[in-house]
Amino acid sequence: MPDTEVFARCFAETVGEEGGFSADPDDPGNWTGARPGLGACRGTKFGISAESYPALDIASLSLEDAKAIYARDYWAPIQGDKLPPALAMIVFDAAVNAGVGTAIRWLQGALGVARDGILGPLTLASVPASLEKLKTLCAEFQAARLASLPADPRFLRGWQTRICRVSLAAGGVLDGG
Repeated sequence: MPDTEVFARCFAETVGEEGGFSADPDDPGNWTGARPGLGACRGTKFGISAESYPALDIASLSLEDAKAIYARDYWAPIQGDKLPPALAMIVFDAAVNAGVGTAIRWLQGALGVARDGILGPLTLASVPASLEKLKTLCAEFQAARLASLPADPRFLRGWQTRICRVSLAAGGVLDGG
């Protein structure tokens, strides 16, 4: 597990957005079959869903277990330790919320590189070093997230608010906060 201050801050922000246990039968992520009524409704806890982890006992998941899953399945694939902290925060949150490949494709689209969903050397080399260009990249990334949200009225406002809150937190990182 990464033992970095950046991962700890990103994890705290995202797990705070994800919250505790929920077994809403109308939420597809709570079902092992990824659709209400398909499989078992085992719920979601700390952002770890029955849809993504059908064999996991979601209700009994500890925060430390969730942190290990986040590090292995989300932080490592987005190479969070190699991204500027503010960018790592928004890409990491998007990876947890929408999937690793999707988050990387949004990043690649904002960078103007091939959108293959794999964060490799070309994508990393394209990340700007200047603060102003990094701010623009973060804004373009979050705009892509907002544009992709499904229009489900039960969840839309919450997803929009989450993206805005994560943007504010990332802005604090950009500004040295």
